[in-house]
Amino acid sequence: MNGDLLRLVEVIRREKSIDAEIVFEGIELALVSAAKKHFGDAEEVAITIDRETGQMQMTVDGEQLDPAGFGRIAAQTAKQVIIQKIREAERASLMENYADQVGTIITGQVTRIEHGSCVINLSRGEGFLPKSEQIPGETLHVGDRLRAIIIDVRESGANVKIVLSRTHPDLISRLFELEVPEVADRIVVIEAVAREPGRRTKVAVSSTDSRVDAVGACVGIRGSRIKNIVAEVANEKVDIARYNESPQVFISEALKPAQVKEVLLNRDINRATVLAGEDQLSLAIGKKGQNVRLAARLAGWNIDIMTPAEYDQQRATALEQLSGLEAVGADLATELVTAGYISLADVAEVNTEILARAAGVEIDRAQQIMEQVAALVVELEARAAEEKVLQEAQAEAEAEAKAKAEAEAEAETETETESEPEETGGGTDTKAEVAEIEADTETEKQNAAENTSAENTVLKAADGDEPSEVQP
Repeated sequence: MNGDLLRLVEVIRREKSIDAEIVFEGIELALVSAAKKHFGDAEEVAITIDRETGQMQMTVDGEQLDPAGFGRIAAQTAKQVIIQKIREAERASLMENYADQVGTIITGQVTRIEHGSCVINLSRGEGFLPKSEQIPGETLHVGDRLRAIIIDVRESGANVKIVLSRTHPDLISRLFELEVPEVADRIVVIEAVAREPGRRTKVAVSSTDSRVDAVGACVGIRGSRIKNIVAEVANEKVDIARYNESPQVFISEALKPAQVKEVLLNRDINRATVLAGEDQLSLAIGKKGQNVRLAARLAGWNIDIMTPAEYDQQRATALEQLSGLEAVGADLATELVTAGYISLADVAEVNTEILARAAGVEIDRAQQIMEQVAALVVELEARAAEEKVLQEAQAEAEAEAKAKAEAEAEAETETETESEPEETGGGTDTKAEVAEIEADTETEKQNAAENTSAENTVLKAADGDEPSEVQP
């Protein structure tokens, strides 16, 4: 009996990863509950289990008794208490184990799919992969093995809910650590990750060893390392950019594969204006703005991309608008535009302290500039709204006129069609014309026959009794 108890405790400890002392305490508590149920009038019950031998000792109101004398109901109570205690200990063990693993990558197998969400079998416990944390376009099936990152561990009722994600940017970082030894050894450092799950990811890397090429290490020989990562995230495209402490250089790297001409910074509003040629503009922006959007998130700058001609035009417009303000003037407008404020919105975006420092003026004048710029912005917006209304009205009038002209043309065409005779079908006028033509033809035939008969008569009269060669 004592040996069986020790073996049971050892099995529970290994399978549930619960400390043996917790199991012993649970059994002792269960036996105390059973004893109180068995000895209803007992005031003091104490049960101890020797951790080495498994020997149990029970004392009831100071009298030592044998625990084996419990009844069936008392034994059932002990069983329930033991199960409850083990579950509580297992839940606490799971919380302690996985709470420390938040942000780490795990491998599991899909066991169930419920309303689009997946239940993943882990080494201990089950993970929950919500639909919102799955890669768009990826279809998972029961039995699939996958990698995911733990993003949350919390108690949910009597269970522990381990929430997983395959869309989190840190998943890319953890995959690089698994596939690229230099990243795991911190020789190559992942500086930043910008991701649109299922579509594209940009990763900025640097090297702590000048002899190691960060980009080359991440790509691998013939792309072997990056291919493994791409395959793990459902063929999501992964771009690797070389990190640089200079924002201009780093932004240019982040916008690759596009080649840009120049990067202009306005640190006051954290905006980078990137100049690109006509042939590189669409490539720099990317499909639906994806490339510039990811580059902005990777570099941490707001990025505007335009051609040099567009940039010059925007500067000229800003210079003209600012010069027309009483509190600004031509000279100060030139300074502001040179400092990177190439639109009224740029000026309105900063506070008076930043504007005063950028323009080199007093706070009071900076406040006046802000007020006048705000008033001009409202005025221009009102003009734009009026022009939009006029354009919409003009477009509506043109559409109505076009529809009216088409309707009139269609009506005229129908009238002409009704007035023309039908080619077939035998209308009254057509039948009369055909009958008249047939009558004229018959008359001509009769006249030709009469002329032939008269000619024969004349020949007979001229030849006398000789028969004519021409037969009537």
